[in-house]
Amino acid sequence: MSAEKFSSPRRKLVRNFLRWLAKPVFHAVTDLEINGAENFPASGPLIMVGNHFSFVDPASFVRVSPREIEFLGGAETPHAPKLSRILPYLWGYHPLYRGTGAKDSIRAAEGILKEGKVLAIFPEGGNWATVLRPARPGTAFLAVKTGAPLLPVGLVNMPEVLPNLKRGRRARIQVNIGKPFGPFKAEGRGQQLRDQLDEIGHEIMRRIAELLPGESRGHYSEDPIIREAAKGTEIYPWADKVEGQVIGMVR
Repeated sequence: MSAEKFSSPRRKLVRNFLRWLAKPVFHAVTDLEINGAENFPASGPLIMVGNHFSFVDPASFVRVSPREIEFLGGAETPHAPKLSRILPYLWGYHPLYRGTGAKDSIRAAEGILKEGKVLAIFPEGGNWATVLRPARPGTAFLAVKTGAPLLPVGLVNMPEVLPNLKRGRRARIQVNIGKPFGPFKAEGRGQQLRDQLDEIGHEIMRRIAELLPGESRGHYSEDPIIREAAKGTEIYPWADKVEGQVIGMVR
């Protein structure tokens, strides 16, 4: 979907309605606690980053953000519940085909930030686990390339929303918003640059970890038992696959 369609009057109208609708819907289906709302910058380019444990995560970003968000996310989500696909379809997002380098998506993201907008990314690159995992390099690359600050968000208990909804219950969830950090710089090329981007990625995830309960911090926990239990979740399901070409991938 083109950037022009995202800025069209019709798209703006739909997004304004969805932002308004998010409050009563979250109130009806969850017991939501928001902490740190005052940390959200009122203006300027911003990369909003959070843990990705559930298909509900993008909706929670829309619910708590006082500003309109542009999303960068995986192009294919065949295993997502139908209910969770409604928001991406109506809201619109910039699809990223994992395993391709996603140059067009990265350029679109750079343009969003250069316009002073909010770009939302889940740095782990997918929601195949419910503990914190290392970031993929794309978020760090964008932070370095654009100089935009990052806003860490900890999403707590989101995987319980849909199961509780099926049982007619309201899940108790939290959205914890941290303080903006950055900008970051990196130099060089090849492995030298990749090492720097990986370290920036670790810093991004450590900031998110601070906003999560201990058992969810996974690879970024100070508890060696929790880190040991998280081993294996860092394996990227799309490391040797290309979205759009392989059917039956784990999502």
